Amino acid sequence: MIGLVCADIDASLDFYRALGLDVPSGAAGEDHVETKLPSGVRLAWDSIDLIKKLEPDWVAPVGRRMGLAFLCESPAEVDTAFSNVTEAGYKAHKEPWDAFWGQRYAQLVDPDGNVVDLFAPLGG
Repeated sequence: MIGLVCADIDASLDFYRALGLDVPSGAAGEDHVETKLPSGVRLAWDSIDLIKKLEPDWVAPVGRRMGLAFLCESPAEVDTAFSNVTEAGYKAHKEPWDAFWGQRYAQLVDPDGNVVDLFAPLGG
């Protein structure tokens, strides 16, 4: 499981829904939400309040908190997913580009400031 600590779980869930993840509906106001990704990995969201109950001395990290990257089916899907998320009002970190290492790549920013990468191999 990959866990995200969120200042606003509802805002974070909306972002990941816009990205195309199957995030449970009806989770508004919850302190913990999780979903299973197609790979079988679970992705979870926890509120800061819940984390502080579990670890009272917890302090939010400074700088780049973590990295998430999602493999898309094609370069066109990278562009589509990027457009869907930015058109929904979320921030872009870097517009889609053809990276020198042979992938179509783009970066978004989730509501907690985490950079989320989208990528797909170029060519066949």
